[in-house]
Amino acid sequence: MKKIGLVGGTGPESTLMYYKELNGRIDKLTNGKQMPDLAIESVNFRKAWEYVSTQQYNLLTDYLSEKVENLKNSGAQVIALTAATMHIVYDKIVQKTKVPLVSIPKSLCEEIQKRGYKRVGLLGTIFTMEQDYMKTDLLNAGIQVIVPEKTARNLVAKRILEELEVGIVKEATLKEFQFIIENMKKNQGIEALILGCTELPLLLNKDNCPVDCLDSVEIHLQKLIELAGAYEAE
Repeated sequence: MKKIGLVGGTGPESTLMYYKELNGRIDKLTNGKQMPDLAIESVNFRKAWEYVSTQQYNLLTDYLSEKVENLKNSGAQVIALTAATMHIVYDKIVQKTKVPLVSIPKSLCEEIQKRGYKRVGLLGTIFTMEQDYMKTDLLNAGIQVIVPEKTARNLVAKRILEELEVGIVKEATLKEFQFIIENMKKNQGIEALILGCTELPLLLNKDNCPVDCLDSVEIHLQKLIELAGAYEAE
């Protein structure tokens, strides 16, 4: 089985989720015979977020590329960023490091095509909702991507940054998000919803989301497990 490398820390909560799920699922998949060799390069979240917020994308590329290179040098063969927002410089990192990172947007696009959806909603950080890096693959595949109106976008982004990124999960926030999703379903006809931030599964899941829930972490994890060769190691 191939060694997995994760660029983590953006934020810590989702990094913990990736680590726990990869170990637990591969252990179960191989009937208790194997757990993955796994390396994590954890970034300074505040530093990375500052680069994103101030659009210092060259500095962000250099910072994340250094982490990717460290993972490659450690022997990791399947490498990924554990945050959707950091995919804002995905192409630049791949170009700089020559490492074919396992992309969250590309993994999502493959899954949405399999399910046959043509109109999906997207929630995430303000950058994920307002820029194109999470949408391009979907749009190229003929899938419409809908985001909430501006006031709702700002609310979603605020709750992610101030609550979910630091592990705070509130019932009141769940109700706010459910209201936003219901409006997107009623007024914009979304068939499913992309959880486009890797902390959103802390709040939303298939049992409480008003439409089919496309969990970017779940879909990304399945792709990582597949590429690591865990199914072959059963």
